[in-house]
Amino acid sequence: MSSPQKSALAARARAAKLSREEMYEIIRGPVITEKATGLSERQQVVFRVALSATKPAIKAAVEGLFGVKVEAVNTLVVKGKTKRFRGRPGRRSDVKKAYVRLAQGQSIDLTSKLA
Repeated sequence: MSSPQKSALAARARAAKLSREEMYEIIRGPVITEKATGLSERQQVVFRVALSATKPAIKAAVEGLFGVKVEAVNTLVVKGKTKRFRGRPGRRSDVKKAYVRLAQGQSIDLTSKLA
């Protein structure tokens, strides 16, 4: 096995051993927008996640919290805007989003409570 394959397997093993508290730290909340709602037709759900979260950790957290099978995870970092607060320049925080593609026939109801 090559080095990248070993590190990928190690990352998956670490992600599989997440506690429930760590899962909640990774998954900050769902993104409820018109675009995110439209993606549900294509078996995708969008979450705000921690900036330090990795794709295997996000996959393990979603599978652990919602009890679904995840096929793929795509992430992006939305850079914070420069805004003015009380006349002084400030900057909003960066936000990381995860687009999670679920297996065929799987769905997540974001309106219900987590178990």
